Amino acid sequence: MLLIVGAIIVIASIIIGFVAEGGQIMALYQPLEVLIIGGSALGAMIIGNPMSTNLALIGQIKNLFSSGLKKKDYLELLVMMYEIFNVARRDGLVGLENHIEHPQESNIFERYPKFLNNHHAVEFFSDTMRVIISGSVQPYDLEDLMTGDIEVLHHEEQAPGDALAIIADALPGLGIVAAVLGVVLTMASIGGPAAEIGHKVGAALVGTFLGVLGCYGLVGPLAAAVKHRTLDTQQYLGCMKHALLSFHKGVAGVIAVEFARRSLPGEVRPGFLELEQACNDAKKR
Repeated sequence: MLLIVGAIIVIASIIIGFVAEGGQIMALYQPLEVLIIGGSALGAMIIGNPMSTNLALIGQIKNLFSSGLKKKDYLELLVMMYEIFNVARRDGLVGLENHIEHPQESNIFERYPKFLNNHHAVEFFSDTMRVIISGSVQPYDLEDLMTGDIEVLHHEEQAPGDALAIIADALPGLGIVAAVLGVVLTMASIGGPAAEIGHKVGAALVGTFLGVLGCYGLVGPLAAAVKHRTLDTQQYLGCMKHALLSFHKGVAGVIAVEFARRSLPGEVRPGFLELEQACNDAKKR
């Protein structure tokens, strides 16, 4: 929602200011300039990136219209891990196998849909628990394993945002290309009426304007928003990392999730008593 509000503010501010200075709004209506700049930018995206990156970018832009991860989602994650760790304490690590091997069929995971619908999170948690169950890895090695996994995923998710940022930086140049083409057309009509020449010069300058506006007012901020949203995944997996590592070291489940809770920033961190109450409620199920 804020994405749309921000774009409206940018465009409205420019148009209102232009009209207030006596400008004619239709002078900015140059669809062919938009075609030149937008088409060139799209072509550059296709040239410079594998199709998987471009498709991932579309998905990430769609995700910007969702609310992202909130405090309640992290509370759900912490309670889920608390339940899993309690199963391990009660039934041993062998008791976790059905939950880990078939997470979609787990009667614990199904109570936490936000986690279960995040395939990266499910794979990360399940694969790490498989390593823990094997009993053949030291805590420091497990930490390195999880850190490497998170870094690889973060790099993969950052690629679409980085690609969009490169295109944003290229937009002023593409705007100049559109302007130069406009100047070429103007020079071809140099002997014509002054009004016609003025219209062509104005259209050429609009091309430069659109390129600069697209870079700094729209596409650049959009690229920043995409990259910022990918930090949610890194933070979510990082929370699981702290809990899993603590659990592997032999810490009680309630303390393991406390380590994870303390790793979260304040805006999404549940309170100690809030988490304690949620864990107590989970015991009663």
